[in-house]
Amino acid sequence: MIDVAIVDTGGANIASVRYALARLGRSGTLVSNPEDLAGASHIILPGVGAAGEAMKRLHASGMADALRNCGQPVLGICLGLQLLCARSEEDGLDCLGVVPGSAQKLQATARRPVPHMGWNTVDFSQKSRLLKGVPTAARFYFVHSYAVPLMDCTTGSTDYGETFSSVIEHRNFFGTQFHPERSSTQGATVLANFMELS
Repeated sequence: MIDVAIVDTGGANIASVRYALARLGRSGTLVSNPEDLAGASHIILPGVGAAGEAMKRLHASGMADALRNCGQPVLGICLGLQLLCARSEEDGLDCLGVVPGSAQKLQATARRPVPHMGWNTVDFSQKSRLLKGVPTAARFYFVHSYAVPLMDCTTGSTDYGETFSSVIEHRNFFGTQFHPERSSTQGATVLANFMELS
């Protein structure tokens, strides 16, 4: 029986996600077959890697359609958030399309190199279910070169020369541009909040 299904997107942060879940008393299992999603209480779409390769894997395994049609809470992390959107400038491809946004490359400057890597704050709505109980000045760990502009489903935003969606919440689909599994106590709070969703 699978507790939390971690979708195989070819990313490299699976161990970190599993450890973070274990600290909350939950068990994460890496899955690549749509049938494995059926019994899971929650689904995590992790993200470290390229959008094109991740979508290729999701289509080849049948996971793309399974994720679009699932009823459990789904959390997209970093690239996973971007894959929930309609498109990505990276590799110029269609993504899962469960939210309407398009991931766009961050603009580098002398003071703001890309990838955006390190700790940053998140401005968020008090209505955010993922950020319930998180202090307003909390900082989270980011590593990314692409980001999604603000949308109707944005509940948290971050400024890195430009303001982008760092938390999205739409029906049973949730996403964080930061890595909660690498964001210390505040990241654990986000994951715990996600695990409380049904």
